[in-house]
Amino acid sequence: MSNFKDLYDSKIKKELKDEFKYSSIMEVPKLEKIVINMGVEGCHDVKFIEAAVKDLELIAGQKAVVTKARKSIAGFKLREGQPVGVKVTLRGENMYNFMEKLIKVSLPRVRDFRGISAHAFDGKGNYTLGIKEQLIFPEIEYDNVYKIRGMDIIFVTSAKSNEEAYALLKAFGMPFKG
Repeated sequence: MSNFKDLYDSKIKKELKDEFKYSSIMEVPKLEKIVINMGVEGCHDVKFIEAAVKDLELIAGQKAVVTKARKSIAGFKLREGQPVGVKVTLRGENMYNFMEKLIKVSLPRVRDFRGISAHAFDGKGNYTLGIKEQLIFPEIEYDNVYKIRGMDIIFVTSAKSNEEAYALLKAFGMPFKG
């Protein structure tokens, strides 16, 4: 069992219940899933997609899904059904393990790291973190990288507001600025 799951059950739940004065322990916000999305430009070459799938599977530790364009856009030279990205949805044990690795290992490896923005909440209790390159993850070897690309990591919580979601992620040790 992951350390972050134990931390949530033993400490964070009680702290959030007291802080926001919830009447029931079931009202306490929790992390529902983490979605990692990697857009792939230059999709006319199959190697780009295969490399993105391989990288994302190494990072997440589970199978990645190729996302396809929903409609054609001539200005972007995009056809409907053409691959445009790769994503992984993490839940349960994998989600907590990935979050722990992200906070304790990967984010400290970012150059000139001063914390992440506290303004990337969507108003409904979800947080999006943008990462510029996949090299911050220890599973990725620089020599095997086909192309350096960024990714979005979306933390989906059951929180009703940004304040509740901020308190939840902060309790896990998310390194917010200020």
